[in-house]
Amino acid sequence: MKKRNIFKRRYSAMGRGLSVLLLSGAMTSLHAQHSPTPKHTGKLGKTLTETEQAWPERNPKAPAGAPNVVWILLDDVGFGAISTFGGLIKTPTLDSLANAGLRYTNFHTTAICSPTRAALLTGRNQHSVHMGLFTNTGGGTPGYDGYIPFEKATVAEILRENGYNTYALGKWHLTPNSHATQLGPFNRWPTGRGFDHYFGFLGGATDQYFPVLWEDTKKVVPDGKKLFSTLIADKAIRYIAEQKSIAPEKPFFLYFAPGAGHEPHQVDKYWSDQYKGKFDQGWDKYRETVIENQKRLGVIPQDAALPDRGPGVKPWESLSADEKKLYARFQEVYAGFLSHADYEIGRVIRHLKDLGQLENTLVIISVGDNGASKEGTFEGTASRNYAPDITPEERLKKNLAQIDLIGTAYSRPNYPLGWAQATNTPFKHWKQDANSEGGTHNPLIVFWPNRIKDKGGIRNQYAHLIDILPTTIELTGAKVPTVINGYPQAPIEGTSLAFSIDNPSAPSRHHIQYYEIMGSRSIYKDGWKAGTLHVKKEPFDKDVWELYNLNEDFNERNNLASKYPEKLKELQDLFDAEAWKYNVYPLKDGTVPQKSLGAFDNRDRLVLYPGTLQLFEGTAPPIGGRSLSITADVNVPAKGAEGVLLSIGGRTNGLSLYVQANQLWFAYNNGDEKVYASSAESIKPGKNLFRVDYNYEGVTGAPTGPTGPGTAVLYINDKKVGEVKVKRTLGGGIGTYESIEVGQDVITAVTDKYNVPYAYTGNINNVTIDLK
Repeated sequence: MKKRNIFKRRYSAMGRGLSVLLLSGAMTSLHAQHSPTPKHTGKLGKTLTETEQAWPERNPKAPAGAPNVVWILLDDVGFGAISTFGGLIKTPTLDSLANAGLRYTNFHTTAICSPTRAALLTGRNQHSVHMGLFTNTGGGTPGYDGYIPFEKATVAEILRENGYNTYALGKWHLTPNSHATQLGPFNRWPTGRGFDHYFGFLGGATDQYFPVLWEDTKKVVPDGKKLFSTLIADKAIRYIAEQKSIAPEKPFFLYFAPGAGHEPHQVDKYWSDQYKGKFDQGWDKYRETVIENQKRLGVIPQDAALPDRGPGVKPWESLSADEKKLYARFQEVYAGFLSHADYEIGRVIRHLKDLGQLENTLVIISVGDNGASKEGTFEGTASRNYAPDITPEERLKKNLAQIDLIGTAYSRPNYPLGWAQATNTPFKHWKQDANSEGGTHNPLIVFWPNRIKDKGGIRNQYAHLIDILPTTIELTGAKVPTVINGYPQAPIEGTSLAFSIDNPSAPSRHHIQYYEIMGSRSIYKDGWKAGTLHVKKEPFDKDVWELYNLNEDFNERNNLASKYPEKLKELQDLFDAEAWKYNVYPLKDGTVPQKSLGAFDNRDRLVLYPGTLQLFEGTAPPIGGRSLSITADVNVPAKGAEGVLLSIGGRTNGLSLYVQANQLWFAYNNGDEKVYASSAESIKPGKNLFRVDYNYEGVTGAPTGPTGPGTAVLYINDKKVGEVKVKRTLGGGIGTYESIEVGQDVITAVTDKYNVPYAYTGNINNVTIDLK
């Protein structure tokens, strides 16, 4: 397959000396939303000349001088990744914003993406807004069903009631799977939760070259010419330009959430090649260098020491030459990925400066929605399509064979655990570990030139992302309606940080905070923290708790559980109280089966019709690890026809039933291999039933576990015309990025035997998928 010429961008230096600031003010009192139609204040007559006209004030007005607000949320970035907080990845835009604003060094997230995003946007705890984990893992309990209550409004809903225009760009991951189709309902999409416009993807991850894209509630098909971060920066600039052209007096709220640095780590070689050789010293030296940088910047205590290397992470010097070369390349690509995202953020910032808006714009940046990811395994992942039961040795061998593809449009990379720990410096553990600072401790930057006087200042107050919404409300002078869209509003649970802007020594006001992800949990109170790392399948009451005094031991090196059992018991009881208060119970670790919320669950037959374009995002019918049958009811014209009848997935994995050279073809792509069956006889004109039966020969109902072989058998009008053996059946995740398409294969092709979209040139009546 001819590779697409993916663009190159030149890295221009950020505008230097961006001035900075925030805003102050007391939290305003609540007021009721004024929803009735207002009384006419004019005077009516029989004619217009006898009438005194008057118009109701239908649009709320922002407080005088209210700033624009930009929230930026990066993805899977540890505390020690970027240069702004001592890391070795260059982020000049964020450096400039932090140097002109404030660095908050004691800021926390939830340890994983959807809970962080739900808590951030609502100012309430994750389980309180029903997002204990993901929308696609929702259960039938209040803390986990994935349906954010309308009684707990988003920041966009609040600010829109205060005269703001509102925009969301990038990753969302908060719409229930049962709603994430073209059928809706759309009231839990971004445009249903207060945003005037949305441009991005609904799921947890997307391909950076060929992203799954929505604008508002409509599908957008990318052309592969621009990376995702560039696309959303382009759109942000357009939204801002439109807003300031139409209503220059109105402020706007912009939520900018690029996929960087969540896997897949994909970026043009121009960016990754800037780091050639920069990580050859390895992850151990990286940690030593970064912790000294962090002390120099003042973002960690001067007496800080590195925790031990994580279990299973090998010393860099013990690795083979091939391992060092491979693992260094993984980190070069990740670093280039983040630097590119920083550049695109810089384009938005420069646009604000060019418009004369930057001085009165409040920018709040959470550098990561959790700590660095542990999902890349010890060896890293080049394509993520390896068999679930692949051995470490075989994974390493496959990664080495694909080293030149890492970061390209033909890869789905994630770095190895050694780099996850390194970019989490100075903390231990990583993403998902809600018991650990390595999972929950992220950098925060606050910038607002018209308000912040202590430019480049450090703030050490304890903070959690639920504090960002009340901080924004206080600084903008906005009011929180008691009723929004007819829903009485529940209290905001975060604590404003505005008090700390002018007073670096002010004591923390956020005193208690719980954390929980998949059974791993912890509780913080005034510098003390107790937590436990839950092991899946083990009873929760067998979990071993640890105790730390973060006031003296900020990165959890000295477990005090045996020394202060009374303190540990006090905090465990406090966690219990908070857990009942915020819907944390019942605890779940994913090992107990539960009903999913996908749009196609509990259906063993889908009848699909032409015109279907990317039927879902992340809500695929459960076709992995099982037998199925696909039947296409078509009319073939006398001159013949060709093209795709049904495709699921794309170049990384998937299957396709198509017609080519007057033969019926079936392509099966499990990531490691592409296999084909084709009809032994030609297709005749007229009405035809084309069918493929895929017979799975492994363990039924194991969509994410090891999957066995299978056999695909082709039929034309119930006559067997072809067959092929498949070594490994697709497991879970098939089609996550590209979904089902009828009559075409859009975005990327399942097989290199045709080019997208390869639309069928005959007539398709319908295509039926039977799950067996």
